[in-house]
Amino acid sequence: MAIRIGSIGLGGISSGVHVPGIQASPDLVLTALCDIDKDRLLARAKEYGIPEDHCFTDYRDLIACPDVDAIDISTPNDVHMEIAIAAAQAGKPYGIEKPMTMDTPEALKLQAATREAGVSSMIYFSYRYKAAARFMRHLVRSGVIGKVHHVSMQYYQEWGLAIKDCPLVWRYDKKVAASGALGDLGCHGLDLVSFVTGESYQAVTAHLDTIVHERKLPGSDAIGTVDVDDFSNILAKMTGGISATFQISRFAFGRGNYQRMEIYGEKGALVYHLDRLPGKDELEIANDETGGVYTAMEIPQEMQVSQMQCFADLLRGKDDGLNATVDDGVTSEILLDGILKASEEGRWITL
Repeated sequence: MAIRIGSIGLGGISSGVHVPGIQASPDLVLTALCDIDKDRLLARAKEYGIPEDHCFTDYRDLIACPDVDAIDISTPNDVHMEIAIAAAQAGKPYGIEKPMTMDTPEALKLQAATREAGVSSMIYFSYRYKAAARFMRHLVRSGVIGKVHHVSMQYYQEWGLAIKDCPLVWRYDKKVAASGALGDLGCHGLDLVSFVTGESYQAVTAHLDTIVHERKLPGSDAIGTVDVDDFSNILAKMTGGISATFQISRFAFGRGNYQRMEIYGEKGALVYHLDRLPGKDELEIANDETGGVYTAMEIPQEMQVSQMQCFADLLRGKDDGLNATVDDGVTSEILLDGILKASEEGRWITL
């Protein structure tokens, strides 16, 4: 019998990633929707074939729906915790967008509620499900390039540029988003480096700043103030003696959803790309066997996975152990808070 999913928050990440993934899974079925925007709610219901009596503007009503077994949370960051705690207290497992919560104290509350309820959880660090990243992880942990010395991670988008004329959406509002490019993009890059290397963060220092300080309010000519970072440059000390650097920006001209991770070891190097070619993930290796030349690798078929199918496997109790859980969400929030503090105080922060 398929697992019945109720989806809360019907914005771009929901319609672009979550719902298509749910629909593609033989183990999941979308049975209920929730959004505070009733027009969008009804439009999505019509598109997905969800009856109106399974459409809700209050997340509590969706969670209480007897035809929902698990909760998919795709809302802005400021309501992540309360929705996920309500799901856990109702005995329903949940998958939730990143960053998991607004800060570490919220993350610890959600962790406690989840543990007390004994429900499964998954944080949508979606780049864990890229085949090239998974293969890179396998190669690093198999010792193909030997001991890792350095990691360089870039994550670039362009939609923040002034010429793009993006209004002051919630991602530019600290009370809703908690941080800007750091929480939006940076937490993905930080998680991916740890996921691939198997190492954790010990200390960080950082430079975060804002480039465009004012933007039009959505649907208005009125001007509002941006109070989150547009870019984040981070230097991190990791276990295993790794020195890692991160360049995160929403002001990178010509970049749609571009990532590049370079890992340099004692016997070789690996380079992961995402969106160098539109929508494609790739992996290169340089070592003695390639004559030191960076050479494209063929990605094994078994590395091809789907995020939402992995959520289904988690709910079925047959996941591969590579999903991020609420515990990883806590680790991420501690790291994000440390980076914000490091930038504000201009010093290294020990985690």
